[in-house]
Amino acid sequence: DGMGGHRAGEVASQLAVEVIQKYCRENRDAAARDILDRGINLSCKEIYERARDNSELAGMGTTVLAMLFQGEDAYIGQVGDSRAYLVSGESIWQLTEDHSLLNEELRAGRLAAGQVAQYQFKNVITRSVGYESQVTVDIYRRKIQAGDVFLLCTDGLSGLVEIGEICRELCVSGADGGLKNLVQLAIARGGDDNITALSCEVCPD
Repeated sequence: DGMGGHRAGEVASQLAVEVIQKYCRENRDAAARDILDRGINLSCKEIYERARDNSELAGMGTTVLAMLFQGEDAYIGQVGDSRAYLVSGESIWQLTEDHSLLNEELRAGRLAAGQVAQYQFKNVITRSVGYESQVTVDIYRRKIQAGDVFLLCTDGLSGLVEIGEICRELCVSGADGGLKNLVQLAIARGGDDNITALSCEVCPD
């Protein structure tokens, strides 16, 4: 989910995808944690240097949420407030922790859940890819099993759809149908931010 004016956010997010994909392909035999951390940091350096050398792109950055399967585990690398969810059976978990001012206020107890809608800084993130030349990447590992459904999405979706609605749609309509329904639901509720989402179901061997 890119940030920055004059299409700079679009440039940053596209650069992140290209650099991370290339690094993953070229280092597929390395440990998944290292692949994600180094790939995301390589994209961070590339975005930072591109912004430094082009005034029209100054200040650009992006959130990143990347998932890599290795063996029987799913690894998720995250920077920013894009989220990963897991639906297993009839239960759902939010796997990632938002790097946002809103989340910091909630965790510190300075803001109640009922005040979130009126919070004026809810779109301010505290960590992004490209703001500096390096970034701390949160890495999550989850043992996978057949039938698990992962949802990766930007806050354009998670900010407008409740976690219970995500679980219900993915359980009832499956990974593909549920994803389409969730995107349409977010659009119907305003769709005032970029909605990028991907679903992935673990199939039996």
